[in-house]
Amino acid sequence: MAGLKLAESRRLEVIGLLRSGLNPMQAARVSGVSKSYIYDLHQSLGGVYRPQSIEYSGRYLDRDERYELARLLESGCSQREAARRMGRSPSTICRELARNRDPRTGGYQPERAHTMAWQRQRRPKVSKIGCNPMLRAVVQQMLGQRLSPDQIAGRLRLLHPDNDRMQVSHESIYRSIYIYPRGEMARELKATLRSGRTVRRPRGRRKNGSRIVGAVSITERPEEVEGRLVPGHHEGDLIIGAKGSNSAVATIVERVSGYVVLGHIAQGRKSEDVIDAVALAMSRYPAQLTKTLTWDRGIEMANHAHLTARTGIDVYFADPYKPWQRGSNENINGLLREYLPKGTDLSVHSATDLQTIADELNDRPRKRLGYYTPRERLTTLIQEDLNRVATTP
Repeated sequence: MAGLKLAESRRLEVIGLLRSGLNPMQAARVSGVSKSYIYDLHQSLGGVYRPQSIEYSGRYLDRDERYELARLLESGCSQREAARRMGRSPSTICRELARNRDPRTGGYQPERAHTMAWQRQRRPKVSKIGCNPMLRAVVQQMLGQRLSPDQIAGRLRLLHPDNDRMQVSHESIYRSIYIYPRGEMARELKATLRSGRTVRRPRGRRKNGSRIVGAVSITERPEEVEGRLVPGHHEGDLIIGAKGSNSAVATIVERVSGYVVLGHIAQGRKSEDVIDAVALAMSRYPAQLTKTLTWDRGIEMANHAHLTARTGIDVYFADPYKPWQRGSNENINGLLREYLPKGTDLSVHSATDLQTIADELNDRPRKRLGYYTPRERLTTLIQEDLNRVATTP
């Protein structure tokens, strides 16, 4: 029994270290517990840790208040008088005593009551997804369409604004997948989660850059680009295939709508090949929606002047090692890696294949668009521009 208590104490210590922000390797060094044990624990908890205390809200009595309640009751105060002195509603005190008295003696023991409240608040509960087959089916379908839990939650609010039973938070979806990993439902949901991960974790990215002769810095870009209020400004980059394959795909995203087009590069990634692919991709936009293009510092855009001469689009270059300056494109590149994995030969994907991938992304609801899709947003922008031209004298 002592060994079990010691193991549980050590387990709680490790969870406290993970909850504080340490990763499993750091927690292993601090606690002296083996990293394999901590990684197993981290995996079993889905990378999400229980709160340290039960004081989630001022609605609930905390430990000190429970000790004060016990003292007042022992001194002969009635429930109503105890509530008055504690500044609580009489109904709150009544419910506390009804729930947390010792069922054998009828007495009120504050520490025992606090433990009972903790266990009750953290008891296993059927999730909203688990008890609503229709909602579960819709969530499963959207996960199968590669929508993230956040996109699913937002889209459901958009599609069912007056039906609470058909709405669920993104956190509830994650909890169904990660925190309750047992059961058929969790396995089905986890299988379609597009990241494929079994735990939640942050991600970081780093981009390398190259010097471009005659490059125009992003600092000289028109001010209207930064606000995402004026359409026609784009961000672009290359997704590189496996070493030795010399393959790549040009990715371009419009900043206001998030609409993405992909440039098919049949063979090699010389500057002239990339320029041809980008020019063809940009030709899919109306002329009024091709104003600027912000590119990475890759040498593939060395002939950017030729692109400007052919399309009229002004090319600007982000600063080295600052991928956040092209945040929309970096996000899209991350999503595209689900379809075009690293270390693979991208030349096997035809222009039709790339168009299918782009269509799927353009029909995916986005949080920053109010859960409308990029295609819907772009259509609205084009229509607004046509209306503006039609009403101009």
